[in-house]
Amino acid sequence: DFISLTRELARPGDLTQNAQFPFEFNNVEKPFETYMGTNVKLRYFLRVTVIRRLTDLTKEIDLVVHALSSYPDNDKSIKMEVGIEDCLHIEFEYNKNKYHLQDVIVGKIYFLLVRIKIKYMEIAILKTEIVGSGPNTFKESETVAKFEIMDGAPVRGESIPIRLFLAGYDLAPSMRDVGKKFSVKYFLNLVLIDEEDRRYFKQQEVTLWRKADKVMRRPGSDEADEELQTSIPGTQKFTAPAPVEHPKPESPRSDPKSGSTSPDDNSDSS
Repeated sequence: DFISLTRELARPGDLTQNAQFPFEFNNVEKPFETYMGTNVKLRYFLRVTVIRRLTDLTKEIDLVVHALSSYPDNDKSIKMEVGIEDCLHIEFEYNKNKYHLQDVIVGKIYFLLVRIKIKYMEIAILKTEIVGSGPNTFKESETVAKFEIMDGAPVRGESIPIRLFLAGYDLAPSMRDVGKKFSVKYFLNLVLIDEEDRRYFKQQEVTLWRKADKVMRRPGSDEADEELQTSIPGTQKFTAPAPVEHPKPESPRSDPKSGSTSPDDNSDSS
């Protein structure tokens, strides 16, 4: 338990009818994001307990917490050369090493030397959970996404493009030593399989982070409201049109000669 707050709602007594008990927790820090993994769970929850003589009544309601982050757009790219001596030499490149959860992984694979018969090539996203510390550390990896990027044997000088959309997968941000209990890491795993079903792979760690879906609005801020309107594609800020003033007919005037009244020449006779 990294955070625990308690409020007493009612003094001892009899509860014989429906009752409401207001409560409030002010300025509660929530430093970590909610996470439901394979071997570890991080929960924020509200627990109500009615203490009785025999058995207590308990009810829990989970609260989901998202930790938002931001990184500069000019993130450095990843470039590496790997291979097997005198058999295979490839160079792969990813456009950056930090991606938000709705981002797109863009890259290229260059074949500099190919002397083995490759059947196909795929890229996978691996999630690794690291629980505990020291000799009690336990690691478990799972493949959360897999995408085939090449089918057939490549030739020297060929390049294979990579475009992997992250929005379609159930991903959580990367986590580092949360409460000194666990960490979550992500790796891009490039795998080549030859005709004898031998696997050649290279892993590269990447950082995933959660981006705000929309501009946070402060109460009474017109600027934030305008930014929110313009940040959503296909929308525009609505402004009410100015009221239109219609001309009013002038009062009838008297004719000094005839003593009668007649409407003004420019007024609407209807």
